[in-house]
Amino acid sequence: MPPVSAPSADEVPAGLPVVSGRFLARATLITASLSLAGALLGLVRDQALARLFGAGSDTDAFLVAWTVPEFAATLLIEDGLAFALVPAFSVALARRARGVPGDPVRALVAATLPRLALAFAAAGALLVGAAPQFVAALAPGLPDPALAVDCTRLTATCMVSFGLAGYCSAALRAHRRFLAPAAIYVAYNTGIITAMSVLGGRWGVRSAAVGVAVGGCLMVAVQVPSLLRQLRGRPGPDAVPGGADGARPLDTALLATVLLFALCRQSQVLIERYLASPLPAGAISHLNYAQKVAQMPMVLSLMVCTVTFPLVARALAEGDTERARGRVEQDLALAGATVLLGTAAVTACAPQIVELLFQRGAFTAADTAATAGVMRVYALGLLGQTLTGVLVRSYFSAARAAWYPVGAMAAGIAVTAWTGARTVEPYGVLGIAAANAAGITLTAALLLSGMGRSGVPVRVRRVLRELGRPAAAALAAALAGAGAASLPHSAPAGLAAGALTVTTVFVLLGLALGAEGLAPALHLARTATRKLSHARHR
Repeated sequence: MPPVSAPSADEVPAGLPVVSGRFLARATLITASLSLAGALLGLVRDQALARLFGAGSDTDAFLVAWTVPEFAATLLIEDGLAFALVPAFSVALARRARGVPGDPVRALVAATLPRLALAFAAAGALLVGAAPQFVAALAPGLPDPALAVDCTRLTATCMVSFGLAGYCSAALRAHRRFLAPAAIYVAYNTGIITAMSVLGGRWGVRSAAVGVAVGGCLMVAVQVPSLLRQLRGRPGPDAVPGGADGARPLDTALLATVLLFALCRQSQVLIERYLASPLPAGAISHLNYAQKVAQMPMVLSLMVCTVTFPLVARALAEGDTERARGRVEQDLALAGATVLLGTAAVTACAPQIVELLFQRGAFTAADTAATAGVMRVYALGLLGQTLTGVLVRSYFSAARAAWYPVGAMAAGIAVTAWTGARTVEPYGVLGIAAANAAGITLTAALLLSGMGRSGVPVRVRRVLRELGRPAAAALAAALAGAGAASLPHSAPAGLAAGALTVTTVFVLLGLALGAEGLAPALHLARTATRKLSHARHR
């Protein structure tokens, strides 16, 4: 068995409209494996941050600056820009396959990349200059705003690096190349961990901000060679290099809607940190650590959608609405089952997970208890987070502006802000986390109910019926797992017992209830296990 690698150009011709199950499984495995490696390195990064700097005022100051790369990742890599660029490149590739004169792909790059790069640079320069005002507006209660300003100016460089990395990722995924885009967070977190290890003793928490700047550059570097190979590839028949007929610049309304949606979604973080800044030192840190761990099931559940989003966009570009609908409904079932299993595990084993990951150095047992409590509340919104991630792709996959998702996300943000403002005083960080879960759940419900407005007419009742089965299995699994995790005295043994119980109960009950997304999830897991086993023993 050959080693796991990206599918070759011969396996996936540029004009091929139908994707085989073998390709989908292989591409998902590549994406999931490298994304999991990046997520694990993210945990190592957070562990290093907790060990070196704890959960005090210095870490809170850095985490205010950390808002910049969080926003940039959502806007420029994960959601916003990708929702506009992947469909645009899919249309260009479909036109190339039909033999449109000129090379629509190269023309799209020439029409969009210079302007976007200039916009990224302008945004970064503006943030460097306005860093004091940014910190004062975001976290007015910080005891040391000067440290947060320094860190913000260092992290502002990611506006350029993340923008270029997101552009490369979207172009490569539209070409069905997933290896380099999946590796970006491995490179990014490696840069941050290295900077903290080398510079932490002298520069303190500022070293983490330096790592953000270095890691952003590495994200671009790992993708550029692959993108250049695709752009040098075979153009369509009768190609005229640089021909004007191939140029179709991005729709301004489309770009506006995707960026507004991403801004609204990521503003959850702004609301949380604004509400938490007057609380005792460490509140922002507890929210951050809890959110990072709690969101791992959501990140893993959306891996298949990273692979299938270009396929949905290509199907719509070719006018095959039925194929797009089937793909989106399968994604909803698979992602829902996966995230509900993760939700059950996080809810059952939160204290053991936090103790095992973070309780060392400056991170105390009190920090563990506070973070675990927040993590359990965050978990209530994981299904909403996942459904939002899947559904919004279907709204934007048709390569046209869609204002309904922006309104749905704005409604969710309004609920988050209103609920958080009223719960933060009596419940502290738990109230903030509950507000987050309530807001994103409302957004998911609105997006699902409005699918008739989308280019992908998903059958809403069928989706709700299928999601109800793994939800019931997750509830039973969480209750059983919490009891099992509390029996052993050590965190590793408790985590092992709880995770095993959760998985066993969820799978058995899910299969008994006929959860549609469970079978493909188990199939992907078996495929990944076989491929990794063969790769290890070859």
